[in-house]
Amino acid sequence: MPNALVVAEPGEAASEAVVELDGVLREEGFEVRHAGPSELAMRPDSWPHPDLLLVSASLGLQRMALVSQCFLIDGRVPTIVAFPDGDLGALEECVRGGFDYVTRPFLATLLRSRVNSCWERWQLSTTVEEMAALASLREYERELSIAREIQAGFLPESMPVMDGWEIAAGFRPAKQVAGDFYDIFTIVNGRRLAFVVADVCDKGVGAALFMALIRTLLRHTAEHTGFVAAAGDDLAIAVNGSQNEAALSLPLLSLGAGPLIQAVVGTNRYMARNHLKQGYFATMFFGVLDPQSGDMLYINGGHNPPIVLRADGRQTLLPPTGPAVGILADSSYTLGHIHLAPGDALFAYTDGVVEARNRDHRLYGMPRLLELLGTPGPSAEGLLDSVDSAVRHFVGTAEQSDDITTLALRRTPI
Repeated sequence: MPNALVVAEPGEAASEAVVELDGVLREEGFEVRHAGPSELAMRPDSWPHPDLLLVSASLGLQRMALVSQCFLIDGRVPTIVAFPDGDLGALEECVRGGFDYVTRPFLATLLRSRVNSCWERWQLSTTVEEMAALASLREYERELSIAREIQAGFLPESMPVMDGWEIAAGFRPAKQVAGDFYDIFTIVNGRRLAFVVADVCDKGVGAALFMALIRTLLRHTAEHTGFVAAAGDDLAIAVNGSQNEAALSLPLLSLGAGPLIQAVVGTNRYMARNHLKQGYFATMFFGVLDPQSGDMLYINGGHNPPIVLRADGRQTLLPPTGPAVGILADSSYTLGHIHLAPGDALFAYTDGVVEARNRDHRLYGMPRLLELLGTPGPSAEGLLDSVDSAVRHFVGTAEQSDDITTLALRRTPI
C-alpha cells in the first residue's frame, strides 16, 4: 500500500483542508500519516520515507525546503506537493519556487491526475540524471583509456638484444593507470645498458603523471651525460665510500657512473625543488651494466632490494644506497657495485609483489619470494613467469591492491 505524509501546522486554520485531503487520499488507497514541521525536524529518522509528501503552503517556501531535506536520500528528495490552507498567496510563492501543487476542492480524479503527473516528471528527471551520469562515466572511462595508452607509450616497446644476456620485464597495474614503471635503454654510444624499476607513491592518475615526468627526466639526463669527469662537482658529494672507489677503479666501469649519478641526483633535485607540495616521490633502482664484463653500478633510492641469483644457488640482496627521489633536494646517493658471472641473474621488482594480499589480508612477503627464487627458472622470461604465477595463485580471488612491476637480467651460461 502506498503511503502519504501530510505536513501542516496543527490548528483550526489547517484542519479543514487537512481533513478533506486525508479523506481523498484514503479513498485512493493511501496509508496516511500526519506530522507537524517541528515534530518532523526533531525526529526525522522516525518517519518512513513517503511515496507522496504533501505540505501545507502556509509553512512558506523556506520551511518547505527544510521539510524536503528531511527525506534526502542518495542526493535526491521526494516529489513534494503543496496544498493551500486558505492562503493562496502562500501557495503562489511555493509554485514560483518550483513545487508542484493541488488546490481545493480535493477531488479524487484531480488528485490522482496531479500525483501521476508529478510521478512521471520525477521519473523523467531521474532518467535524465542517470543518462547524464552514464555519459559522464563513459567520458571518464574514455579519458582513462587514453591515459593508459599514453602511459604504455612510456614503456619500452621491446627489450634491447645483447649477446650473452637475457632481458625480460613485466608490468601489471592495479588500476587503469599506474605509478610503477620500468625502462631499459643503452647509453654511452651503446657501450652500457641502463635500466630502471621505480614506484611513484600512490596509485591512479596523479601517480601516473609523475611517473611520466620522472621517467622522462631520468632517461633524458642519462642519455645526455658523459664521463664522470664531465659531471661536475656534485659527483664528489654523491660518490663516497670505499665501495665506490673500488667500483670506479674498475677498467672502463666509470663510463656509466656519470649518467647514473647525474640522472638520479638531477631528478631528485628537480622534484624536491619544484613538486614537493604535490607530495609525490619515487623509490627506484637504477642500474648501469657493462655487458662485456658483467660489472654493474647501481643506485637504490629507497627501493625494495633487488635479488642477485647466483648460478650456484646463492642469493644476494642489494639494499638502498640512498633515500627515495623527490623528498630532499640535497640528498646524496652512494654507488653500489655488483658483478654478474655467467649463469647469474638479477631480479628487480616493486612492492606490489611482496605486499600482494590474499582474501585473508595476508602478505605474500619476502620469505616466499626468496624461497621461490631458490630454484630460478631456466631463463629471464621463465623467472618472471614463475613469480607472476606464484603471486596470482597466492592472491586468488582477492582484488589486486597495488601495481606490480618486475624486471630480470640473466647472463647466459658459457
